[in-house]
Amino acid sequence: MPDVLLHLRSDARDNRDRILEVAREVFAADGLDVPMREIARRAEVGPATLYRHFPTKENLVTVAFQQQMRACTTIVDEGLADPDPWRGFRTVIERVCELHALDRGFTAAFISAFPKAIDFAGAREDQLAKLATLSSRAIRAGTLRPDFVMDDLYLLIMANSGIRGTTPAATLAAARRFAALMIQSFRVQPLTVPLPPAARLGLTRHQSSSR
Repeated sequence: MPDVLLHLRSDARDNRDRILEVAREVFAADGLDVPMREIARRAEVGPATLYRHFPTKENLVTVAFQQQMRACTTIVDEGLADPDPWRGFRTVIERVCELHALDRGFTAAFISAFPKAIDFAGAREDQLAKLATLSSRAIRAGTLRPDFVMDDLYLLIMANSGIRGTTPAATLAAARRFAALMIQSFRVQPLTVPLPPAARLGLTRHQSSSR
């Protein structure tokens, strides 16, 4: 891909960069069902220009979220390399929640099936296989509850993507608190440890009070 970019004219590179920027914003706000023509319109390019750079939506999604996918791969690899399987598992949950909370478009792409997006699907399957290995190690170590299944991870990612803070900082804070709650529920013997600070999520005082 970098070699291809080197041979693009400056105006073509500008168009490509603008398409990717708009695609990330649109996918994050409206999901992956936004038509390609709408992305072209918002990027102020013609459909032919869009399809010249990205022949399919699968290709556009794959390129748009390459950086996030690489970050996710690094998170999982570092967790798997941790000699303490519970600590590795816990750290992965914390960092994955942070990553996905700040980019709903990436979450939608991650949990969607793109059979033609071979690179994206391959990276995702590799990460899930490594996470399955890590969770098995934590179960054998007696720290992760034995009834944990990989569907629980999907459930966590989907629930985490629904967090809506009043600001990006509030969303991130809420994701960290949610991750802490889930980690405690995953542990064989939950530890009573302080949770990260709560975040403002736009609830009224009556709704947010349990007293």
